[in-house]
Amino acid sequence: MRILFAGTPAIAADVLRRLIDSPHEVACVLTRPDAPVGRRRRLTPSPVAEVAEQAGIPVVRAARVTDEALAAIADTVARVDLGVVVAYGAILPDDLLEMPDHGWVNLHVSLLPRWRGAAPVQRAIAAGDEALGYSIIRVTSELDAGEILQQRVLPGLADATAGEVLDRMGHVGADGLVAVIDAIVTGTADPRPQHGEVTVARKLDRDFGRLDWARPAREVFDRWRAATPEPGAWTTLDAETVKVAQLARLTDPADAALAVDAPVTPGRVVVIRRRVLVGTGDGLLEVRQLQPAGRKAMAARDWANGLHAEAVFA
Repeated sequence: MRILFAGTPAIAADVLRRLIDSPHEVACVLTRPDAPVGRRRRLTPSPVAEVAEQAGIPVVRAARVTDEALAAIADTVARVDLGVVVAYGAILPDDLLEMPDHGWVNLHVSLLPRWRGAAPVQRAIAAGDEALGYSIIRVTSELDAGEILQQRVLPGLADATAGEVLDRMGHVGADGLVAVIDAIVTGTADPRPQHGEVTVARKLDRDFGRLDWARPAREVFDRWRAATPEPGAWTTLDAETVKVAQLARLTDPADAALAVDAPVTPGRVVVIRRRVLVGTGDGLLEVRQLQPAGRKAMAARDWANGLHAEAVFA
């Protein structure tokens, strides 16, 4: 199969690497333009662009697929058999969807039809979904509504951050995509309609990462997982932002006594045996690494050494 690949972030780059290593040919890559990165805001190619250029694959950069972008793709590759899209970051217009002979397939990181949209992993984790997985679907003009070609639940992700989940899905889903493409080639693909309640995964903003310590401990922990690494989990102390880089549940039976030593008050910080504990609506969580405003990330116990008064996160 000659493939036109559309994608931008790290998960898409993982998939692209797998496709390059497969028997199929990636003829052209569509990705978003170089973007400012880091404190110096240096223009940097997307992870997908870096992989494609290292492999000598032509790259078309476009924030959205305009007539100019379509012309650039057509000039780059005369014919493609299949389009593959993984987190490109913009809607693919009908003119592009009609370009490959076998249409397009998409690796979507949720168990569709649950969590159609822009931030499925983060929304699923924040909602407390126990089953996390991916769907490989046909692409249609309706967002994330195409027939399912493969769907898998990935085990062992109950405490994983969104970043860790995406990394796992990128690797496992890449193998799934190659298997689906092989099935399309041999005519053995078995598409099926989506069934069940549709939920929408809205885009994330900064407030998504704010931790509400009045919620139950599991909900606070899940929100931290969902917001890590992006957009980042945070709280406030004395009206200043504190980023919460590492948070942990107290799962060891020996930790049960800590609740006696540290009465639970939402947001209240208690240091016991050099462990920084924070109260929630129904228990304690342990902060292991944080970043106060204007400072570098540090171990929570080192931060706690500088406390001279009771600290309450809000």
